[in-house]
Parts: sequence; structure tokens; C-alpha cells
Amino acid sequence: MEATRGGFRHRLSPPGYLRNNGVVKYGERMSEAPQGELATGERSTRNRVARSILDHGPSTVTDLAKRLGLTQAAVRRHLDTLVADAVVEPREQRVYGARTRGRPAKVFALTDCGRDAFDQSYDALAADAMRWIAQAAGGGERGEAAVTAFARARLAAQAETYREAVEAVAPADRTEALAKALTADGYAATAKSAPGPHSGEQLCQHHCPVAHVAEQFPQLCEAETEVFSRLLGTHVQRLATIAHGDGVCTTFIPRSTSGAASTGATQTETSVSASTAGRNPA
Repeated sequence: MEATRGGFRHRLSPPGYLRNNGVVKYGERMSEAPQGELATGERSTRNRVARSILDHGPSTVTDLAKRLGLTQAAVRRHLDTLVADAVVEPREQRVYGARTRGRPAKVFALTDCGRDAFDQSYDALAADAMRWIAQAAGGGERGEAAVTAFARARLAAQAETYREAVEAVAPADRTEALAKALTADGYAATAKSAPGPHSGEQLCQHHCPVAHVAEQFPQLCEAETEVFSRLLGTHVQRLATIAHGDGVCTTFIPRSTSGAASTGATQTETSVSASTAGRNPA
């Protein structure tokens, strides 16, 4: 899963992403920041502001300025950016007991997206759950079969959404349609002609929400590859995976049959396509 060091990413990853992020992420707005801002450590200070809110709860500008040794004007400037990036949100401070005169002070709290940007140990939780499934099934081959069944069930719901996108276009456009559907789910996928003598296409996923868990449980990659085969109606070959240490998950789809068959691939085609999924043969 990709990470951008030094700040928050705009429109942060959905909660379903299983990534153990030690840093928080910036995105489109911050990628356009001038060099002068980067040189003065604006991103680092902004991270400190967000981290202080995480550690101490909803905070006023005065609270943050005191804790971080910054001027209130500087804190407000960083908060404006964090609010624009949907990382924090202003709220009216809750008052317990007798209420004093005047309006309650405004406090700033992390949004759900802002909280998800910090380390939440989703990877560890997911891996523990997968191990429990394997052990509960009796370990060994039974355990592996249980994990495989879980991986396939997990992909089943997603596959229906992808199927709608694939079946809505002409056969020749189905790989591109699948790439767009995957991108909408956060996989940053692209489709392009495959280089070399073999006629076909490459489906490239530049981002994997479950990469760290798939390192331990390649059944997740295998189930995904099976789904691609069924959706495109042909055997496919997984050439590389992020979980295996490659930079991109790459799947080869033969052009001669890509999309030409029905989207319901046979069981034989599915088993062939999954033979190297998650276990890079290179």
C-alpha cells in the first residue's frame, strides 16, 4: 500500500484498508505546496498539531499553542489546512456543569478519516483473525482450505460490483472497465497493452489495501485472481504482486480471448489462472 511520508493524504483511505501506517498522509493539496513551505517544515508541524489532537482529544487553539510552543496565529493557519483536508473539524466545546457567560470556545477534533490516518494496527488485527480461522478449522490443509474459503467469500461481494462494470461495456473494453472499478475501490489500477511478443493486456494495481496481510496469506491474492478470470471470461496469469515485494500487482490477460468469452469462466480456467497468484513465479 502506498504511503506518502510527511503528511496527510487528501480523502484518506477508507476504513477497510488494512495498512499499519506509522505516519500520516497528505495528498493533492499538499503535493502542490511551494518549496519554501516544505523547507520550513510546514508539513511536520501540521502533523504535530494533528497528533496533539489525537493524544489529548478535542482541543482549542489556545490548548494547542501551549502544548506545541506555537503562536495562536500559526496554529490557526495549520488548522485551516487540516480542516480543508477533512482531517480535523471544528466543534462547539462541551460544557459540563454550570455554563459561564459567552459563547463556548471552539475546539478542533479529528474526523474519522483523520483518525484512520494514524496507526490503528489493522494489519495485526486482520492477520490474527486469519490465523484464528486456520487454527479453528484444525490447522494444516484444513486450515488452509478455511482461509481460502474466507478469501473467496470476501471477494464475492466486491465481484458483483465489478461484474456490473465489466458487463456494461464491449468485450474489448472489459479490462479497462475492470481497472476503473478497481480504482474506485482504492486499488489505483490501470490497463495497458502488454509488452513483448505475446498479444494481451496487463492489468496493473499500483496500490493494495491488504498487501501486508497477503504477505502471510497469499490466498487473498489467489482469490482475487480467480475473480479476474471469471469476470473477464478467460484464464489470466498473475505476474507480480505487491505482497511478494514487487512494486505493482500485475496480471496478464491474453488479448486473443480477453473478454471474448462469457464472463462466467469455467472452473478449469479459474484454477489455471490462480496457480501462481500471490506467489510470484519470477
